[in-house]
Amino acid sequence: MTAETTFIDTHCHLNFEQFDEDRDDVVQRALDARVLTIINPAIDLATSEAAIAMAHRYAPVFAQVGVHPNSAAEALGEGLERLRALARETKVVAVGEIGLDYHWDVHPHDVQARAFRAQLDLAAERGLPVVIHSRDAREDTYRILAEWARDVERSHLPLNDRPFKGVWHSFQGDRDLAYRVFDLGMCISLGGPVTFKNARDLHALVPQLPLERILLETDAPFLSPHPYRGKRNEPARIPLIAEAIARLIGVSEEEVAQTTTATARAMFGLEMEAPGHGA
Repeated sequence: MTAETTFIDTHCHLNFEQFDEDRDDVVQRALDARVLTIINPAIDLATSEAAIAMAHRYAPVFAQVGVHPNSAAEALGEGLERLRALARETKVVAVGEIGLDYHWDVHPHDVQARAFRAQLDLAAERGLPVVIHSRDAREDTYRILAEWARDVERSHLPLNDRPFKGVWHSFQGDRDLAYRVFDLGMCISLGGPVTFKNARDLHALVPQLPLERILLETDAPFLSPHPYRGKRNEPARIPLIAEAIARLIGVSEEEVAQTTTATARAMFGLEMEAPGHGA
């Protein structure tokens, strides 16, 4: 890598309690590793507010606002109006993470779907990309996304002025699903699992994907890449993910860094110059 190589961690839960003891150090280690931008997703109204506060505290950090399907009821009624207000805040670059989760099944599927659709519509109205969570619900997630994407394309909503509608985060699907997601004007993001020795399906998939539709993420504090698997993850480990993708595709790590950073900047409407290094 050259000294100019930079990365963006498009999905790091920096406001989670696992970082309470050393958050300043985590941000500095990211900067030292040339991870110059960190995008902090939300999972409910409280973490949406916390993500915004953290984005104002740290120059390299930007916020998402949104309600995860495990808290779906918060995205309906008065909660949706609160989310609408939060989406107007400065340094908010996306609505997420939102979607469906049939693994934990905290809320009925119809409630999850209503919350998902409401937040998709909010993102389109505000001109913000969406960050999608899907667990054990791939086809239902895709179906709702496809219906929404078609409606957006027929509309004059602000999101139509953006190059991408959103990203399917921590993608674990197959080639068919990936290309259907691309056809909706979206990207996918890859994280620590791409470095796992036993992730054979993912290793086979990555060389079949266009690099310009891939984003990098840690999903920290979770899913730490090899050789840190099982330990708390953090943004400074993004280069390990880039290295694994470069090896699988057969390109340089520099190319992976440049391409994924350019895509992330376009996705989230970030300035082309690197953010400042200070907190």
